Amino acid sequence: MHNETLSPESTPDGQSGFRPQISADASRHAEGTLVDKYGRRITYVRLSITDRCDFRCTYCMAEEMSFLPRDQVLSLEECLRVARVFVSLGVNKLRITGGEPLVRRDAMWLIERLGALPGLDNLVLTTNGSQLDRYARPLREAGVRRINISLDTLKADRFKAITRIGDLGKVLRGIDAARAAGFSRTKLNAVMMRGINDDEFTDLVQFAVDNELDISFIEEMPLGEIHGRSTTYISSEETREQLAGRFELLPSTESSGGPARYWRIPGSASRIGFISPHSHNFCDSCNRVRITARGELYPCLGQNDAVNLMQVLRSGADDAALRQAVVDSMGIKPWGHDFTQQMDAPQVVRFMSMTGG
Repeated sequence: MHNETLSPESTPDGQSGFRPQISADASRHAEGTLVDKYGRRITYVRLSITDRCDFRCTYCMAEEMSFLPRDQVLSLEECLRVARVFVSLGVNKLRITGGEPLVRRDAMWLIERLGALPGLDNLVLTTNGSQLDRYARPLREAGVRRINISLDTLKADRFKAITRIGDLGKVLRGIDAARAAGFSRTKLNAVMMRGINDDEFTDLVQFAVDNELDISFIEEMPLGEIHGRSTTYISSEETREQLAGRFELLPSTESSGGPARYWRIPGSASRIGFISPHSHNFCDSCNRVRITARGELYPCLGQNDAVNLMQVLRSGADDAALRQAVVDSMGIKPWGHDFTQQMDAPQVVRFMSMTGG
């Protein structure tokens, strides 16, 4: 399997005059902000700066990968230009993703400039943690507010099996480095997989509590040509019931601006989150879009429709044209997805590493 984003099933064209037909209550949004046709304001962009990664997580990519040629990946300057346009449309949260973003050469050049963008209140990063021992302090100095670290197990042999080539020790050192650099509310992301890591959920929460971390448990999503996920799928409710046998969990109304729903443990600063695209579909409040490393803007993770921003960027068009392409993309943002019907027959055949984690 080659790690290259497949051509979108439907890429809209001729939308230069598009204006979303939005609901009446959408008038509360300020002029010039990005609003989809259902009246949802888009304030959050996930920007992938590379399809490359130093791990090969089984739920994210194939074991044998052929990565995109350099000329098919957005340059760092193009990434910065896209970010500026989104911020001009009212986006105030930007998450840098990959692949593993910190394996991108000169990634810090981009991150430093993003951290200085007026109007961008929340620059965050998702990482596998392998490079944090080197980059935690520079990231903090560049203006990154929070870090999410993927961690599905605390067992070294199991970590190696899930990531195929990863070293748990490097990730644990990265977590320590993030704390030493002054990051707070660092969050662990754990994908729930029956028969693989479901015996460790309480241990992962205890690790988060002991190290003053947040943690989110994520329902496995049917992305990429990986079949049989119905056998490994675990719902958020099942995991929460398991955790309740050891921890008192109190529901919280807190939000980090993303899809997680949080719970609290009395006496602890840690938040326990659940991201539930199956059991508690969060589409009605969706405030985000994703941009792949090759410049495809996906308004919905669970759909194949996209707008090609790289084509606009490399056509010589000015920022007004780029801005219009972004506005046009709201015309194909659907109300939601239906992952539950796709567990054994994925309709989104691109891997998560292609879209951005």
